[in-house]
Order: sequence, then structure tokens, then C-alpha cells
Amino acid sequence: MIKINPQELQVLITYIYDICGVYLDNSKEYLIKTRLDTLVSSYNCASYSEFYYRARSDKTGKINTEIINAITTPETLFFRDKMPFDILRNHLIQKILQQKSSNVIPGQIRIWSAASSTGQEIYSIAIIIRETISNLQKNRVSLVATDISDVVLDLAKAGRYNKFEVSRGLTKQQLDKYFIEKDQYWQLNNDIRRMVRFQKLNLMKPFVGLGSFDIVFCRNVAIYFTMDDRKKLFDRIADTIVPEGYLFIGASEFLTGICDRFKAVRDGKTIYYQKVK
Repeated sequence: MIKINPQELQVLITYIYDICGVYLDNSKEYLIKTRLDTLVSSYNCASYSEFYYRARSDKTGKINTEIINAITTPETLFFRDKMPFDILRNHLIQKILQQKSSNVIPGQIRIWSAASSTGQEIYSIAIIIRETISNLQKNRVSLVATDISDVVLDLAKAGRYNKFEVSRGLTKQQLDKYFIEKDQYWQLNNDIRRMVRFQKLNLMKPFVGLGSFDIVFCRNVAIYFTMDDRKKLFDRIADTIVPEGYLFIGASEFLTGICDRFKAVRDGKTIYYQKVK
């Protein structure tokens, strides 16, 4: 493995923050090396300093993209943490449908999965929509998934998962109903894939062309941001949510002292948030 000295580590920490907003302190040296060592070697760089200067001088942005792809690839699985999806299935979808049906011109139900990674979260939502709404043509639904990484977006769009990935969170009935086994992987069917629009988006930058949403999932991503950046992020997210719309964040995350534009809603042991009017 290529060694990294304290000065190189600090320079890389700052550079990673500048290009994608992820803040990694000095304690994350092992994570940085684990994610970037192969990349540094692939460019035949003798040191992390050389790699840093190569990245900065690369006018194509290719190296920066590869750094972002390496650093921001998180763990994900279908129906992760379960309860947010149960709340969606048992309460929120029908509640929002009823509210919209009272309008003269019923609108779309719009749901956004921010930092969607390889797609398990948004496809879990799509499966719930498919199982909850009896007439999808009548009740229009718009599902949007975004991520900063080109690599994970391409994987998500493909909807192709290995045996280990489909074994985490899916029931056998869901696997048989929504996937087709092909050789060494499972292919999500086209009906579910077509429900989702994927888009590249850096959460640290202005949200352009997203529109407004009834529900936003932004889970387990803000933990990598500084406190100031978390405040800015959730304030921007609040701007995208309709009055009295909903926000789901990670089980270990909180909004107290970060964003006062939401009120906490408790359902059993689970807390989610509703936008204040």
C-alpha cells in the first residue's frame, strides 16, 4: 500500500470536501486509503501528493469523478430499517392520495430518494407504490432518485443485483414477483424500473430542475457533512417539500438544532418529520 503522511492526508481531506462536500477528519485515514489506494496505483502515482496534483490538473474532471465514486459509495439494502417503509405503506401513501383526490385536478404523488446509491431504496419505494395503489394510471406517481456518483447511478438504472444483494431485505414473494433470475444475478422487472427517474445531483449544490415533493428520503448521508453544511442541506430540502410534506432521515440522525422547518412525528419507536406550514 502507498503510504500517506499527515500533510498529504490533510490536503486530501480538504480536496475531497471541496469536490463533493463529504467531510472526513484525520481519524478516517484508513477509509481514505482503502477507497483510494487502487486509484492512486492505477495512475502510476508514487505518492498521494502526486495523485492530488494529477487530480487538480485534470481538466476533464475524470479523476475527480473517480475520487467521488470511490469515496461516496455507501452500504445499502432493500427496505433498510424497515419501519420507514411500513409507515409509507400503511399510512402516508393513502393519506396523500386522499388529500390529492379532493383537489379539482388531482396532482402527482412525488417522492425523492436523495443519495440513492445503487437503487435499493427507491426501488423499495416503487414496490410499495405498486402494492399499495390499485390504479397507477389514475393515480399518477413520480419517483426521483439522485446521487453524486455516476457509477452507482449506472448500477441503479440497470436494476441488476447479485444473490447477496437480493437476500438483504426482500421477501421470497417479492423476489419471485419483481425479479427474474439470470445466470449469477437477479434482474428487476421493467415495470418497477420504469417507475423511477434517475438524475445526477450533488447535494451540496443548488437543486436544479427537481420540482417539489410530497415525501423525501435523505437517510444516512448528512452524517458525512459538517454541522453547517447539514443546516444548509436540510434547509434546501425543506424548500423542495410541499407544505405538510414528509422527510425521512437515518435512524441515528436528528434535526434538533439543525432545521426548525420540520416537526417530529413519532410512530412507535420511529421518528420522521413533517414540514411546518
